[in-house]
Amino acid sequence: MHRLCLPALCFFYNIIFAQPKTDKLLDHILTGNNDSVFKEVLQHPQKYRLQIIYTQINRNKQNRPSFRNYYYNYDSLLYFNPASTAKLPLALLALEKLNRMHIKGVNKYTPLLYDSSYSGQTAEYNDSTSENKLPSIAHFIKKAFLVSDNDAYNRLYQFSGQQTINSTLHNKGYKDVRITRQFMGFTPDQNRHTNQVRFMNDDGSPLYLQPPAYNIDSFYFPHEIKIGKAHFNRNDSLINEPIDFTMHNNISLQDIQQILQSVLFPSFVPARQRFDLADDDYRFLYRYLSQFPSETNYPKYDTAEYYDSYVKFFFREDSRRLPDDVRVFNKVGWSYGFLTDVSYIVDFENRIEFMLSGTIYVNSDEVLNDNKYDYDEIGYPFLYQLGQTMYQYELKRSRKYRPDVSKFKVEYEHRNSDDTRPTIKQVDN
Repeated sequence: MHRLCLPALCFFYNIIFAQPKTDKLLDHILTGNNDSVFKEVLQHPQKYRLQIIYTQINRNKQNRPSFRNYYYNYDSLLYFNPASTAKLPLALLALEKLNRMHIKGVNKYTPLLYDSSYSGQTAEYNDSTSENKLPSIAHFIKKAFLVSDNDAYNRLYQFSGQQTINSTLHNKGYKDVRITRQFMGFTPDQNRHTNQVRFMNDDGSPLYLQPPAYNIDSFYFPHEIKIGKAHFNRNDSLINEPIDFTMHNNISLQDIQQILQSVLFPSFVPARQRFDLADDDYRFLYRYLSQFPSETNYPKYDTAEYYDSYVKFFFREDSRRLPDDVRVFNKVGWSYGFLTDVSYIVDFENRIEFMLSGTIYVNSDEVLNDNKYDYDEIGYPFLYQLGQTMYQYELKRSRKYRPDVSKFKVEYEHRNSDDTRPTIKQVDN
């Protein structure tokens, strides 16, 4: 992962991409919304580090889609913390790795155990939220998508390994992506080390052992990223300096949008950007990118806490439900005052579809790690208004050909009403 950038070329690159991109069509659509919170954010896009990508999808007579992105204040160099959106590429990479291992009996449903192989690492030999009480890649992905579980992210990271994660994404063309850290407060050295993993047969006998890994590649950090005026460190001490995100995870909004598109429409992204997934993987991903916690038996989430729109920010409002016949295939993230949603939205009754990606920073006191962010006052209301503005626009937009979106009609699970197990009320996410 060594990259060479001459000073003059770096300067020229920054000049080219320093100006945020806004398209007239999207600007016109958004400024038609008179909601006070919405207007406040649009009037101060730099303050809120706002970025939006609206992907218009049009079908031809043969139902083949074409895609056109419209941008609002988009700047690939304007950092936002990707937080849990990084769980999407990690899920895809884990499935791809399984498919390329070609080991009989090893698949996403195979039980696997994690050993502690280095300082700070933790073992994991069971999972009380799964039906068979054992961990698996499939179950980690479910938890990562349904409620954005952090342990699931860490285990996917540990299975793929830091070196494989980054080199594979770079080889696919996502060259500015950096996945440098687990959500465990690790040092850079600890993040380079990942656990030994053991796949097991159903009878408990060993099937395959993956040894611990260490990333020998170097990372390239093209520019310093500091945000805020103060922050609390890991010892809960107030530091009157900005927080340094230079070495944190990094994904541009364009890249994470393209990664989601590669899952939903693999034939309509460049071949190198696709992931090596089986048909069953796609069906599995479509289900859990769009299924509600209330429809899921394992894990059995408390639906008062983890309601239908809990991780559907573009439809998250007081009713906590989505419109009938609407499904959102998406991944969200929230951390340090950043809120992000990357979605494909489909309305089966009205036969409309579009993609929408947005990120916003809401931290009026400019102190990070104090757990005092303006999520409820500004962040969630803004993203809801954004989603509804684009949804209403799509409902009215004329199309030459209505899409056949039956590919995305998923047979969802149903919560077992006779299940007396206690619900899960708290998740580290």
